[in-house]
Amino acid sequence: MFNNWEELEAECKKCTKCRLCETRKNVVIGTGNKEANLMFIGEGPGADEDEQGIPFVGRAGKLMNMAFTGLGIKREDVYIANVVKCRPPKNRNPEDDEAKSCLDYLRNQVILVKPKIIVLLGSIALKNILGKEYSITSARGKWVEKNGILYMPTFHPAALLRDESKKILFWKDLKLVLKKMKEI
Repeated sequence: MFNNWEELEAECKKCTKCRLCETRKNVVIGTGNKEANLMFIGEGPGADEDEQGIPFVGRAGKLMNMAFTGLGIKREDVYIANVVKCRPPKNRNPEDDEAKSCLDYLRNQVILVKPKIIVLLGSIALKNILGKEYSITSARGKWVEKNGILYMPTFHPAALLRDESKKILFWKDLKLVLKKMKEI
């Protein structure tokens, strides 16, 4: 484990633990407030994220930013990361071994940020953080407590781009998060 952000980021940038390092342009570590009470975890960088080195800057990120604005969440007040730090080719889902290679980095991010609530964006984040037995359709919108942190699974913003009917559920889930943030 790393004691500070500088060590963690340096290690991430030189990582060659899995094959994703072979095709990346940038390692996408995370962005936002490194002392946030609220953290969002997605699955992995897409093409725009790989190009810019920042998570959630593509179409899904723009949609998430719109939701943030509508709910009064400032992006700079939360911390945003992904399960994997390098873009899977053709935006495919990360393979289990690729995710496993990055999970220590993500765990270290959580330790350094110390969030009270983590929003898990999509099935990949859900299964890698809470367990393979979870399904996003049955777990979304329901609180899970683990190691003193509250988790809210919800749909990944990219899923909302494919199925507009999920936008209402995503919105409701984020409203639950805001309500809980006010309580703690």
